[in-house]
Amino acid sequence: MLGTAKRMSSPATDMVAGERTWAGRPGLVLIRPSTRTDRSVRSRRLLNVAIAAVSLVLLLPVMLVIAVAIKLTSRGPVLYSQTRVGIDRRKGSGGNWRRTVDYGGRLFTIYKFRTMYVEEMASEQWAQPGDSRVTRVGRFLRTYRLDELPQLINVLKGDMNIVGPRPEQPRIFLELRQVIDRYNERQRVLPGITGWAQINQSYDQTIDDVRRKIEYDLDYARNTSAARDIEIMLRTLPVVLFGKGGW
Repeated sequence: MLGTAKRMSSPATDMVAGERTWAGRPGLVLIRPSTRTDRSVRSRRLLNVAIAAVSLVLLLPVMLVIAVAIKLTSRGPVLYSQTRVGIDRRKGSGGNWRRTVDYGGRLFTIYKFRTMYVEEMASEQWAQPGDSRVTRVGRFLRTYRLDELPQLINVLKGDMNIVGPRPEQPRIFLELRQVIDRYNERQRVLPGITGWAQINQSYDQTIDDVRRKIEYDLDYARNTSAARDIEIMLRTLPVVLFGKGGW
């Protein structure tokens, strides 16, 4: 027969164990992982996908205008794609996606509106205020973060959520992981178009900027919820509307 159940908790699981008396010997009968964490992940994912789908429909006219402006003012493609580091699923059920190099997460292709001259697009470095590589239209798009709109497609594809740590380029990720403690822990959640770090700090210019942002990213990774995602989305609106922290 079952005795009094004990509850044992950890950040990732919630387990219930009971004691059975069998021929006078106590024994463990049940260890059942809770589905609360899984439900939270699913609810956040559904929220992000739903908002991304609606946003794509509503913003399609704006995106078409942006595409025409880019095409008419500079040579090159409208969209810019680049490899970025995504979620680390080593402890989940995503399978063994590892290759020769440990990039810290699943690699994926991110989409943005092109904001640089074609000749400068291969340069892997942080943008700076007054960056000469950026076109006139691109400067406007960056100020109001409109260059990020195509990433709504990444959200629908499952590469990203609307809210999460910003995904980094593989080479830069490998360098930052060597010099910033716990940098790889930000990959425990899907990367995002906006995030807790982005609404509290502008674009990175130095390693110290990244160190400050990682604290926001880790705080978000530890305390994710659908309600918090909605809060961050709402607080992102002034950043977009008034160009706060963009250049």
